[in-house]
Amino acid sequence: MTRLSEIARAKVNLTLGVRGRRPDGWHELESLVAFADLGDWLTLDPASDEHVSMTGPFAPTIAGANLVAVAMARARESGRDMATGHVTLDKRLPVAAGLGGGSADAAAVLRLLRRVNPYVDVDWLAIAAKIGADVPVCFGNRAAFMTGTGDRIAPCDALPPLHAVLVNPLVAVPADKTAQVFRRLAARPLAEEFAQGAAPGPFASAAQLLGYLTGQGNDLEAPARTLVPVIADVIAALSRSAGCRLSRMSGGGPTCFGIYDTAEDAVAAALAIARERSTWWVAATRLG
Repeated sequence: MTRLSEIARAKVNLTLGVRGRRPDGWHELESLVAFADLGDWLTLDPASDEHVSMTGPFAPTIAGANLVAVAMARARESGRDMATGHVTLDKRLPVAAGLGGGSADAAAVLRLLRRVNPYVDVDWLAIAAKIGADVPVCFGNRAAFMTGTGDRIAPCDALPPLHAVLVNPLVAVPADKTAQVFRRLAARPLAEEFAQGAAPGPFASAAQLLGYLTGQGNDLEAPARTLVPVIADVIAALSRSAGCRLSRMSGGGPTCFGIYDTAEDAVAAALAIARERSTWWVAATRLG
């Protein structure tokens, strides 16, 4: 069989609301998620033995369990005669960045295995859910409204594309960064009369979507700033860049994003921020 490739697109939380702490200890979330047109790249060689190789600028920074290997193992355990192979991960996104990088990598591997095993009867979405909260939405690989713990996903196929700049300060963060951010949030128990929010939209234009986003936020941003103070500097740099209409943190940070009216504005802002902050990771992209 020939080698197959998939992009693991960066996941960006345009909004992230924490409705409360559930009785099981998890948090009830509501998040409008979009995906960038950049990410890690994964290649699967089904003719080779199962193995994971890593290349790319951020490969040396991966710590702990590699979710690509975890995804392959879970898939193999879930289906008889499951063909796997040699996966090469070209790690181009910062690690532990609030972009769902590891989750997107795991999801991309599952999509590759689905292509190689079209007749194996397995529930790919169930496998994704067992790996991590962000893996199901990354497996879908399209804009969506994510609720619950990330297990309930409503696709938003008509989401207007947004021109954006992603910025990560490339500072060290704790291995349990997300857990620490949630602890600092100290969310109240979920109300008994809790009602799940409906998916927003549809939006007729990017301007209408931007208007909606302006009235929303990321509930994790304030506690994340206390853990990684440079997030405030990243938000400030985006906010003062020419043409920035909105700046916000993605996920549990520290990556932040700015929204612009045109691709040209986004590219110019990315160049300006990169000149000012040469040690930061900066990328212009389109979200959709």
